[in-house]
Amino acid sequence: MKTGRYNVGVGLLVMAGFMLYGFILIYLRDFAPDKEAWVASYSVGKHFEARLAHVHGNLFALLNLALGFVLVRMSTASDKARNAAAGLGLAGLLMPAGILAEVYLGLSPIFVLVGAVAMTASVVLTGVLALKHWTDGRAAA
Repeated sequence: MKTGRYNVGVGLLVMAGFMLYGFILIYLRDFAPDKEAWVASYSVGKHFEARLAHVHGNLFALLNLALGFVLVRMSTASDKARNAAAGLGLAGLLMPAGILAEVYLGLSPIFVLVGAVAMTASVVLTGVLALKHWTDGRAAA
């Protein structure tokens, strides 16, 4: 298994899912029968949280794409370190999923916190690995 492959694939699928969720939010704001009520509470409570989930879901999907492409370029880094960075990036997707779970299921915000910490750790670890092990793909002379 190439490290980063799942970050790219899952990142694209999660992005598609949160794009579709964005269409739902547009429908609720502009076309739903009770759109006036939605607009009136657009910047507070569950509506605000729903928009946060949409934005962070797409951001974290993009971060997974970037992580996946960067991790593939670091062939001299250990598989263990690259797999840890990749796994933390995927675990970071718990943040936007956790926001939705809070909004729609009333669950604890623990998943939001775990996802945020995991994504931050992934970006930091990948950055350190990139500084130490980046390769441009050309054979050494």
